Amino acid sequence: MVKRRTLAIVIVGALLLGAGGIYWATRPNNASATNLLTATVKRGNIEQTVLATGIFKPSRLVAVGAQVSGRITAVHVKIGDTIKKNDLVAEIDSVTQQNNLRTSKAALANVKAQKAEAQATLVNARLTLERQQSLLANNSGKQSDLDSAQAALDQTKAQIDALDAQIIEAEVAVETAQANLGYTRITAPMDGTVLAIVNQQGQTVNATQSAPTIVILGQLDKMIVRAEISEADVVRVKPGQPVYFNILGDPSKRFDAVLQSIEPAPASITSDSSVTSSSSTTSSASTSAIYYNGVFPVDNADGHFRTYMTAEVHIVLGQAKDVLVVSSSALPNATKTGKVTLRVANAADEISTKTVEIGLNDGTNAEIKSGLSEGDRVVLGDSSTATEGSGRRGGRPPMRL
Repeated sequence: MVKRRTLAIVIVGALLLGAGGIYWATRPNNASATNLLTATVKRGNIEQTVLATGIFKPSRLVAVGAQVSGRITAVHVKIGDTIKKNDLVAEIDSVTQQNNLRTSKAALANVKAQKAEAQATLVNARLTLERQQSLLANNSGKQSDLDSAQAALDQTKAQIDALDAQIIEAEVAVETAQANLGYTRITAPMDGTVLAIVNQQGQTVNATQSAPTIVILGQLDKMIVRAEISEADVVRVKPGQPVYFNILGDPSKRFDAVLQSIEPAPASITSDSSVTSSSSTTSSASTSAIYYNGVFPVDNADGHFRTYMTAEVHIVLGQAKDVLVVSSSALPNATKTGKVTLRVANAADEISTKTVEIGLNDGTNAEIKSGLSEGDRVVLGDSSTATEGSGRRGGRPPMRL
């Protein structure tokens, strides 16, 4: 009796296993439905930007230098000082310039004395000419004496004219010497902050070939950000576009601005050697990335931004709020914007195709302008290949993004 009961249990189990095998072997092929990878259309904000690296610079940056040579006798500022226009910055030993001024003034006085002497001679020449004219009128003089008197008068006038020109020349020399003496007192050309002191007290500067820098002065209440935009992105950027950025020291805070201009040539144009060797320029261009500077001003009244700080700059090409979006991975690889045909799954996991118009695409999400509704599921692919590779069939619900 026990053997029969055991046999019945074995037969029933075998029948159940066989029925299950027949079901799995003959069931409809729903792998494409149950294993679908989908992305759900939802509402959100989207922003398309160009990323660039920016450098902060003062709105005005001036290297205050010396126009005369000599030893620096005093520096009246220190780094970080805020000074006004015409404030005294430094002084250079002025002995040479003072001596030049004294020499120029002495030369001017000498020429003026020569003119005074020539003017006295002119008076005498006029009197001599008048006397000879009177004698000749009374038949008491000679024509030759009259001619000599006239020549002497004309010669004296010419000497005075030459001395007048020498006086002008001497006056210019005096003004130049006075200016050079003034250059020994170096003053600030504008309001600003002392950013660096290049030459210290006691150093000797030589202004013969170029003006040596004493201090570097900058206006820090307004900064200029110069953002390097790659040649691949610069064609999509134009002045007037919104910009936002953050700095390394405060990455969570967003600062807004407006792109003011784009420089027409990269900074590397200053070292372009095409004039002497076009081949070297071509080689350089083929191995170096090209960047164009986008420029925009930033208020800095509180001094939050420092000279040569780095900024992560985002130039906004377009933005949309509260629009339909879907994962960019749902689009064909070559599709960025425009119309595209997508596969869409309904609630019963039945797949159909729809023509969809894509708007902004930031690489993560894409804007749906028409063709889909909120909650629609766009088919990304079928995970059945992956499940078959693991030796499992079915049993996995649809994956939704």
